[in-house]
Amino acid sequence: MSPVLTRARTSTGAGVIAILLLVLAFGNQAYTDWAAKHAQGASAWELFLRTLAWPKWFVTSGGNASRDVIAFDIRALLLIVFVAAILGMAGGSVVGGSGAFFMGWSAVIFGAALAALLTAFITTNATLYNALNSAAAASIYGLFVGWIVGIMAALTRRSAVTAV
Repeated sequence: MSPVLTRARTSTGAGVIAILLLVLAFGNQAYTDWAAKHAQGASAWELFLRTLAWPKWFVTSGGNASRDVIAFDIRALLLIVFVAAILGMAGGSVVGGSGAFFMGWSAVIFGAALAALLTAFITTNATLYNALNSAAAASIYGLFVGWIVGIMAALTRRSAVTAV
């Protein structure tokens, strides 16, 4: 097995696991409700806590329209799929730790924006303006949270393996 493929698979896997854990841990109803009630201050930490809740997904509707619930669930799923696809496509060309960091970080920015843009047309307020606003909020999520995926992708670099 070539060293580039080994590193690419490892960085991709770590990035996908990181974004999956972020979406599961901070996108659920319990955390998003908590963040909406308790993280409303003007500090950087509270901004980060609110931003972590962006890819919200629902188990029950909780009073929201069913179209919105479906759109949010699909958006969270597409975020994971798009980040995995971007990391998988670009992973083979990245060799160094800093390259993997920026690849993971940018994958979350682009994946989140694309997922938000596509699913905004499913919601009850489906307009181009709302879709662009949704993509803008998603890119903020990627900017503030994507570095976690970047760090995980950069830390999983394996040493070169030589074939005998």
